[in-house]
Amino acid sequence: MVSANPGPASDQPEASAPSGRAPQTRDLSRFAYLSIAAAVVTITLKVIAWRITGSVGLLSDAAESVVNLVAAIAVLIALKVAAMPADKNHHFGHTKAEYFSAAVEGMMIFVAALVIMYTAVERFLHPQPIENVGLGLAISVVASAVNGGVAIVLLRAGRRYRSLTLTADGKHLMTDVWTSAGVVVGVVLVALTGIARLDPVIAFLVGINIVWTGWKLIRESTEGLMDISMPKEDNRAIAEILARFVTREVHFHALRTRVSGHHRFAEVHVLVPGAWTVQQGHDLVEEVEEAVHRGFGEIALTCHLEPSEDPRAYGDYTAEFPIPTHDDIVAAHGSTPRGDDQA
Repeated sequence: MVSANPGPASDQPEASAPSGRAPQTRDLSRFAYLSIAAAVVTITLKVIAWRITGSVGLLSDAAESVVNLVAAIAVLIALKVAAMPADKNHHFGHTKAEYFSAAVEGMMIFVAALVIMYTAVERFLHPQPIENVGLGLAISVVASAVNGGVAIVLLRAGRRYRSLTLTADGKHLMTDVWTSAGVVVGVVLVALTGIARLDPVIAFLVGINIVWTGWKLIRESTEGLMDISMPKEDNRAIAEILARFVTREVHFHALRTRVSGHHRFAEVHVLVPGAWTVQQGHDLVEEVEEAVHRGFGEIALTCHLEPSEDPRAYGDYTAEFPIPTHDDIVAAHGSTPRGDDQA
């Protein structure tokens, strides 16, 4: 058996530290604990308001808060799993766990909606008067204020960390705020008009609104599990950065992206002259990756180097985001960023 001699240890290149270009996994569970605490507080307040007034609208509002609690627990579990680092069986991490949380939350919303609508029909057929309206509504408004404040925190965190789970939970809580507003209006109308059936009618409409929210969450989670691409504006931003490196010799194609939880992935093919050395190609790819990360943000970018003269380098995928060619850039601006437009 013949083995290669690796040479002295001093001749071997030292292992470099991670570049920091790979998406960083974050533990966002602190926001889930905040959501759980808010759900416990609002359930308590809304049950008290329902017991004081006897309003089926307020009962439906309290039922939705129970769903909020279950959803917040699911969010906590999903965020804990999503924060786990990549391992030998999950090379790209566990961030897709966030989509399961959104799906569970959507299904729980459907259950709450059915309970609310069933209770509303029962109360419509057998109306009952509402009592102690002022105190009940005051308690409900306080509960809504708690939900509204937490919803704003979750939505901001969802945008900042690109977390579908936090965004979904924030939207759910904000929907609960508007639901509570509708219930309050219904109770006030009953108190002013004396028409008891207005209360269950409002509750039924609240149920329909909750069904719509649940459907949207399930749709978003399904899209994520099916590797939906990044938004068009993000794809366009990456393409514009790549276009800065286009010359008569260098061009790009096959830009494809996907989103996995709060992580973003992209790949692109870099076409260069076949006569280039490996070092030349590597240096260019390093520049490209650095520019994308500096100008776009945290993303896992993979560049595949190909010789531009080889016909096999073209027509790889049927779906990809277009990148301007040398001729496109010259026609639009008169020259390329690297100034090689002269023949």
